[in-house]
Amino acid sequence: MVEAVRHRGPDAAGVYLDERAALGHRRLSIIDLAGGKQPLSTPDGNVWVTFNGEIFNYVELTAELTSRGRQFRTRSDTETILHAYAEHGPACVKAFNGDFAYALWDRSRSAW
Repeated sequence: MVEAVRHRGPDAAGVYLDERAALGHRRLSIIDLAGGKQPLSTPDGNVWVTFNGEIFNYVELTAELTSRGRQFRTRSDTETILHAYAEHGPACVKAFNGDFAYALWDRSRSAW
């Protein structure tokens, strides 16, 4: 399926697969060219996300999350989703301003 959408993201591809979930991603590199590879996970590997679009207010959200002690490994809006989810659960989407879609897999909750 990732190959079927190659035209949507010719710069990179990634896949996450475990016994219960699969996430695939094609990337058109715009933000954080070096660190924005997807699917992206939390450092412990419990939460995974694949994302398309743009969160316009991710810089402000990143600053807020950093002030709460969150440590970012990239400068991508994708990682902002992971940290916002860790802080607020599924309601995190209410803070996002932008045009986007994402799929998030939380292994610890076995939840999408």
